Amino acid sequence: MNVLLPDTSVLVDLERGEILETIFRLPFDFAVPSLLYQMELKDYGGEALINLGLRLEVLDNEEVALAQSYWLERRSLSVPDSWALALAKSRSWVLLSGDKKLVELAKEEEVAVHGVLWLFDRMHEEGVANGNKLGTSLRVIAAHPRCRLPKAEIEKRLQIYCDV
Repeated sequence: MNVLLPDTSVLVDLERGEILETIFRLPFDFAVPSLLYQMELKDYGGEALINLGLRLEVLDNEEVALAQSYWLERRSLSVPDSWALALAKSRSWVLLSGDKKLVELAKEEEVAVHGVLWLFDRMHEEGVANGNKLGTSLRVIAAHPRCRLPKAEIEKRLQIYCDV
């Protein structure tokens, strides 16, 4: 089974769209570095995420060194994002992120990386949510003032989901 490593921005978007629980019905394992959990999730619904199936992963010494090198190379990355990238790179897992700088570095490092819209496509393909639910959730996410998803891609998906 493939492991997906969501960053906090992805989880926030999914929670905003009230579809976070649905991703755990997909045929993937979801994991985050324990540091990311402690710094960004623990006090914000972290226990509920663990109950849904989110795994916490501890980095070994080599992975920590890799994370530190990413952070030193790109000071614009947060420490938790550096840890997530190091974990994805060393274990050949898929990183899920909406952070432009993290996505760019992941691609440079040849780490598979996807975003929220990719997750919506997987939920649609796997049938874990109906088109109306996907459309409603995507509209809520898109309406938020901090949404950075491309409008054309959102519209394309809304046409697919809402015609189901």
